[in-house]
Amino acid sequence: MAIAKKIDADIIVAMKAKDEHRLTTLRMVKSALKSKAIDKREELTDAEETQVLSTLIKQRKESAESFEKGNRPELAEKERAEIAMIEAYLPQMASAEQVRAVVLRAIDQLAQNAGGVRPGPKDMGAAMKVAQQWILADGLRAEGKMVSEVVKAELAK
Repeated sequence: MAIAKKIDADIIVAMKAKDEHRLTTLRMVKSALKSKAIDKREELTDAEETQVLSTLIKQRKESAESFEKGNRPELAEKERAEIAMIEAYLPQMASAEQVRAVVLRAIDQLAQNAGGVRPGPKDMGAAMKVAQQWILADGLRAEGKMVSEVVKAELAK
């Protein structure tokens, strides 16, 4: 539960520095983590904490796009600042090469499980599930859209 503890420490630092925007953002993140832990009725794993933060980032990106469309650049900029603050607590973003390597491993694993038969496009769901699990296990994070595109391209070969 390293992410939650780091956020707690950074809330104290933000309070002492009187950094109101950072403080409210960190409190919102802490609240989201706590809410998820209450729903689960036990402590969150690192992967679950990462998932919560990824969800918060996705929400902020959608809000920023809406504010841009609504001609509210100051609010869009505020959302982008929050995204940057939240991303600081996440593992590094996987590069395209790293994602491709994980996807190839996942496809090889599926082929071994299927008796050497290489999976095809119809096996997209299974390949995505294995690839996402391995990305998390490797301590990386990747957007689902990028993983999906790589899986689709590799299965089409």
